[in-house]
Amino acid sequence: HRRAPLRPQRPQNGGGPGRGHRMGERCLVPAGSLQSDGGPEAISVPPAHPRDKWSKKMDFLLSVVGFAVDLGNVWRFPYICYQNGGGAFLIPYTLMAVFGGVPLFYMELALGQFHRTGAIPIWKRICPIFKGIGFAICIIGLYVSFYYNTIIAWALYYFYSSFSSTLPWASCDNPWNTPNCTNYFGRNNVTWTNFSRSPAEEFYTRKVLELQKSGGLYNVGGIRWQLLLCLFLIFTIVYFSLWKGVKTSGKVWVDAAAQIFFSLGPGFGVLLALASYNHFHNNCYRDALITSAVNCLTSFLSGFVIFTVLGYMAEMRDVEVEDVARDKGPSLLFITYPEAIANMVGSTFFAIIFFLMMITLGLDSTFGGLEAVITAVMDEYPQVLAQRRELFVLGLITVCFLGSLSTLTYGGAYVVKLLEEFGAGCSILAVVLLETIAVSWFYGIQRFSHDVKAMLGFTPGLFWKVCWVAISPTLLAFIVASSLLEQPPLALFGYRYPAWSTSLGHLIGASSFICIPVYMVYKLVWTPGSLKQRLAVCIRPEKTVREPQEEAVGMEPVL
Repeated sequence: HRRAPLRPQRPQNGGGPGRGHRMGERCLVPAGSLQSDGGPEAISVPPAHPRDKWSKKMDFLLSVVGFAVDLGNVWRFPYICYQNGGGAFLIPYTLMAVFGGVPLFYMELALGQFHRTGAIPIWKRICPIFKGIGFAICIIGLYVSFYYNTIIAWALYYFYSSFSSTLPWASCDNPWNTPNCTNYFGRNNVTWTNFSRSPAEEFYTRKVLELQKSGGLYNVGGIRWQLLLCLFLIFTIVYFSLWKGVKTSGKVWVDAAAQIFFSLGPGFGVLLALASYNHFHNNCYRDALITSAVNCLTSFLSGFVIFTVLGYMAEMRDVEVEDVARDKGPSLLFITYPEAIANMVGSTFFAIIFFLMMITLGLDSTFGGLEAVITAVMDEYPQVLAQRRELFVLGLITVCFLGSLSTLTYGGAYVVKLLEEFGAGCSILAVVLLETIAVSWFYGIQRFSHDVKAMLGFTPGLFWKVCWVAISPTLLAFIVASSLLEQPPLALFGYRYPAWSTSLGHLIGASSFICIPVYMVYKLVWTPGSLKQRLAVCIRPEKTVREPQEEAVGMEPVL
């Protein structure tokens, strides 16, 4: 989708607190829940520059859906669903969505919409000692961009390769094929062995990635210039989409919980950033339900498609389904789907639209992920960056591009796998856990409920409060503990990762999470007073105030 231009909403004259004032005046508005007991109080408001807002409600919804529905819906959900019992997996998946994913999705939308700021400065208004969460989110966003855009570049390579009368992965008659290549579709008396490889697999591993030229992580080899060009084009699109801002734009239960949290995406700062451009009285409650439902239904649809394809391929090979999908991850996108498409009538057409879909799915999520970093940093340092957004975005894109170079080597797929497992794995779950605790326990569920009432005119029900205070934190703690205790050795296409790579992965994951305790110590050390006074100051929200023109209840209808 395209993000329609946002028009800055100027204050309008009209009755009610905070309305009709001229820029530069000070005025009194209800602070809602800024008081510790959750009651209203009147405070003096400094003049503020109006924050841009979505010009249409649909622009916001499509942006959130575009972030939530990503490539993982197409490959990760079907694989995990099959791995954990197929249809039976939907029971824990649904329960985890209802009691974990959707409540946190709703919480982040409400936080972003109420405080109207990014993932770093928002903590001054919630619980200042947890500000390190914002920095951790930004670092995780960078790690994700290092490998995620490479996957989109692979899709772009496939998209370009699809413009041929015969798809290059449809036969074994190509220079990159080996004697093990076996094209079993439409042929009789073909025996599939453990050494057999399909044309689609050899195209992916030997033509696109050229893994045969790599010695693993010890020797990843040189850079594939074709993939370098594809990645450059991807980042060029990303830059010109973001440079002006959003204006232009058991184990089964553990797997179920992890899937729903990664899919909906709380903790990445994207929901905070996108919701911060909403009108103050936008119905974020309804938005959370709609976008969560669309995300889950998309996963179900992808599961139906991939199960059909995998079952047919397993029948043709006379093997089990798990032998068809041997590697969890992007290989389902670049081996299984292309193999099925190559044997369809009109294969060229379907290959083109499929990989175009992959590119757009990936770009939407990239837009959201990097916008979260941009909004967080620019809102934290407005004096320096407010008039330099284009330069800042260019610098950020350059850092992401340079950080992705290792994923473009002959052994780049091994690096992608490592970053995918550790860059945003257990660390993002731990960040979401602390975020939930900070909001529900330190900021206070009553205060947060008053914030929601100020926007929507009604307080969240008992179900949401119980989820925020108890159920969601418990689920997240369980997932984090299970993730740390159960870590199978990494492998990709038969390559076993060396032991040191796991240690490196843990360092990558810890490098983002460490921001949280480091900032806590920093905040306590530099805050004056006794230890008790410091703690009191560090957990108390600062009384900074947003744009005053919309914040009185009833001023505008809930959208």
